Amino acid sequence: MHRSIATVSLSGTLRQKLEAISAAGFDGFELFEADFVNFRGGAAELGRIASDLGLSIDLYQPFRDFEGMPEAQFRRSLERAERKFDLMEAMGAPLMLCCSNTSPLAIDGPARAAAQLHELAERAARRKLRVGFEALAWGRFTSLYGQAWNIVRQADHPNLGLILDSFHTLSLKDDPVGIAAIPGDKIFFLQMADAPLLSMDVLQWARHHRSFPGQGDLDVIGFFEQVLRAGYTGPLSLEIFNDLFRETPNRRTAVDAMRSLLYLESEAQRRLASTADTPARAQPVELFSPPPVPALSGLSFIEFAADEASARTLGMLLEQLGFHRVGRHRSKAVELYRQGEINLIVNAQPDSFARSRFEAHGTSVCALGVRCADPLAAVDRATAMRSQRHDSPVGPNELRVPAIVAPGGNLIHFVSEALGTNGLYEADFILEEDAAADASGAGLTQIDHVALGLALDQLDTWVLFTRAVLGLEPGESLELADPFGLIRSRGVANADRSVRLVLNVSLSQRTRTARTLSVTGGGAVHHIALRCEDIFESVERLRAAGTRFVPISDNYYDDLATRIDLDPALLARMRTAGVLFDRSPAGDYLHIYTENIEGGLFFELAQRTAGYDAYGALNAPARMASQAQE
Repeated sequence: MHRSIATVSLSGTLRQKLEAISAAGFDGFELFEADFVNFRGGAAELGRIASDLGLSIDLYQPFRDFEGMPEAQFRRSLERAERKFDLMEAMGAPLMLCCSNTSPLAIDGPARAAAQLHELAERAARRKLRVGFEALAWGRFTSLYGQAWNIVRQADHPNLGLILDSFHTLSLKDDPVGIAAIPGDKIFFLQMADAPLLSMDVLQWARHHRSFPGQGDLDVIGFFEQVLRAGYTGPLSLEIFNDLFRETPNRRTAVDAMRSLLYLESEAQRRLASTADTPARAQPVELFSPPPVPALSGLSFIEFAADEASARTLGMLLEQLGFHRVGRHRSKAVELYRQGEINLIVNAQPDSFARSRFEAHGTSVCALGVRCADPLAAVDRATAMRSQRHDSPVGPNELRVPAIVAPGGNLIHFVSEALGTNGLYEADFILEEDAAADASGAGLTQIDHVALGLALDQLDTWVLFTRAVLGLEPGESLELADPFGLIRSRGVANADRSVRLVLNVSLSQRTRTARTLSVTGGGAVHHIALRCEDIFESVERLRAAGTRFVPISDNYYDDLATRIDLDPALLARMRTAGVLFDRSPAGDYLHIYTENIEGGLFFELAQRTAGYDAYGALNAPARMASQAQE
């Protein structure tokens, strides 16, 4: 499919935007008029630049406040259109976007709008150009795609067609099913945009909070499916108005943009293939078809990067948490610690990728290992979705574990399920004689979830990455109160919840999360939650071993008793232990946090009961407030 993006979606000068668009592999772009107005060059020069970069200029936009106007204003607008046609001819743009009128001078009446658009299309046809009419969600009289299609049909001109935008339809909760009945050749252009669900004026929502498909909450896949059912064969484009994207480095944004279109195409193709009533014209274009989403079955290991001194300190802390050092790598300064099914790797190898990427940030998590059925297919999907493959050096008889680079530089290794519980570690480590024995330690059994602290402009990137590459689905977005600002938090997980990540960004520069980011360089694991079966027994053992936990105010427990009907004995036990509590209709969650280690990293102990499926987010303010009072 011909893939395009609007220049308004990226930061930078017009030339910088086009270079980023080309580098990301797009075929063309929509030229936003303001970008050209401020370009220090002419239309013909822009056409040459685009051609040199291998890009087509697919659309010139927007042409505003045209249809349904009084005669005098209509005539002036025709002359205005002629000047735009001059530019389009010079630069080689074949299509102009005319958006529905928002002017207070506009006159209601589809017949008048159709007649005036017919005249505009006639003038475009004399120059072998076309006009697309789009319904703005805040259009004065035309806000729905069905209204716009009715006007285009009445205008009845071969050079006038419909332009569809997913945001304008889905933000108004208009049903896109009717799109499938529109002739595909009368849909001249398709713009896609996702968005988080927000309660605000649609104009402000549209101009500041759109996102790429797969980053928001709208059913963009269902919308695209209906356009394909119509038989559409034109460009698939992105038009994203987002304040953060205007600040983010445009090369990174362009890669996210391409990944979003590939994800959109692959998901739409999957839906069409699984639908028995798909008409023959539903897929007249070839859609992107990557390897399937990997079937992940849990976290195999977490790897820390540390210098020699930090590695010793971390090792002592892990032993204090009940872990046992069970092996040393055959060829590197890397040690393996284990408790239950949890494997933690401490990498102090001076010339490793982990050390070179993270050594300036103290002790940091540098890699995650995830179990899956087909690691090579998982990497193939990731690279197809524009992630970078990583090949670590291996010694004799050591296993090569396929890996990719996640946003921000961490590695994700795909560990074959065929290796079983211990196959990877038997191959790569010299294990202690009792390494295979069950080391219960403090009763910690498995990794519950991993929480990342991200720069504000990385949240959408990570949501899309985990969705498109790893097949995780995002949960509800929450805002949590730190004493010095707000933290936005969103969990992502696979269907069976064997892999869970929590993505956190700070809306303030003064929160603990923000300060940790300044130390780690922006984007890192800030805490690891470890599952246990009896949190009180585990806490008792760990306190006896010297583990220090974040103290929780007595006021928290007094308030908890007023909010939740709890057994007084359980409440007293939680108060004594410093354990926090959350309840959902499906089950309970008991958890406690350790104090920080180097680099701001800390651990959480968690006990889930029944079907509890969240992360105790309501208790995060108690933890952050306590940490702020240290």
